Amino acid sequence: MLEHLKDHPADKILELMQLYREDPRAEKVDLGVGVYKDAEGRTPVMRAVKSAEKRLWEVQDTKSYVGLIGDPAFNSAMRGLILGAAGGSDRLASAATPGGTGAVRQAFELVRLANPSVRVFVSDPTWPNHLTILKYLGIETVPYRYFDAASRGVDFDGMMADLKAARPGDVVLLHGCCHNPTGANLSAGQWQDVADLLLETGALAMVDIAYQGFGDGLDADAYGVRLLADRLPEMLIAASCSKNFGVYRERTGILIGLSADAKAAKTTQGNLAFLNRQNYSFPPDHGARLVTMILEDPALRAEWEAELEDVRTGMLGLRQNLASELRKRTNSDRFDFVAAHRGMFSRLGASPEQVLAMRTSHGIYMVGDSRINIAGLNAKTVPILAEAMVAAGV
Repeated sequence: MLEHLKDHPADKILELMQLYREDPRAEKVDLGVGVYKDAEGRTPVMRAVKSAEKRLWEVQDTKSYVGLIGDPAFNSAMRGLILGAAGGSDRLASAATPGGTGAVRQAFELVRLANPSVRVFVSDPTWPNHLTILKYLGIETVPYRYFDAASRGVDFDGMMADLKAARPGDVVLLHGCCHNPTGANLSAGQWQDVADLLLETGALAMVDIAYQGFGDGLDADAYGVRLLADRLPEMLIAASCSKNFGVYRERTGILIGLSADAKAAKTTQGNLAFLNRQNYSFPPDHGARLVTMILEDPALRAEWEAELEDVRTGMLGLRQNLASELRKRTNSDRFDFVAAHRGMFSRLGASPEQVLAMRTSHGIYMVGDSRINIAGLNAKTVPILAEAMVAAGV
């Protein structure tokens, strides 16, 4: 039977990683992989996570399963981190998942249960896994305009025009902050307009928030999701702890559902537990336990927030440095968008040919659509990237 299996297209980022590893040049620069790195190129364990792990080792006396939806304390702590007081607790349901990807997958499974003919409106561009999971599940996708190639900002007029076609039973997938892959985010006023449109169309909002704290701060980055939770009768939120807690390999995420009332929330909660049972039964707990300890302990939380703020401001500094370097080399402000973007990523607007030229001549590795991971830069490599961009005619 297995001889009937077909090969799947290779993951472009994984292919890029292999090419980078095989490149013998000492000055090569990896801007492709979507993982946070410090100035030394490491993805460090955060100090608060280290402290929590030591405490956990001392007090944990069992490795038995947690519940189908994970530890209730984790669910409560994450709801508070993401939503604050928005939405009202009696309307919320949630379940721990294996990372943010697990939360996204469960959300798509959930909406297909609710409406087998659901359509999901997806920003153009979006995180590639959104599209591959939807295709695998057989869910129709409808692209909506998002990125303006000329300004490198949000094509908000195009976005709103396209989303007017959504209707009840459809889902509108939104990035909560730090849009991947473009780095271009909605303003507060634009979030208000999106909420108005969702109320008008009756479509269900689904927010993927994977980078809270990487953009403008923990609360500022949650502005959009909290606004929607306060204004809409229903919504879904898929969240990841991989980036802001640095627990990538612990696969720590959560899916939150906001329902119209407490009775509907109970049904939603039952469906989240059902889906967990069908897919992986009990979710992983180690990362979730660490996150809970950090969020519940004032000293650990303060330490975590301070380190997260250092990460955030460090990336902003790299953005500003790159924009300044490009302004100096080109005598133009056309790259100032890099400083205005937020999060780990920016799309530079280079063609595939220019991306290849930068890799060939300067050892700059980025995804073919010219998405770069800002966190892959440091003070030494910012001028190298700027030089490569100018040489390639970006």
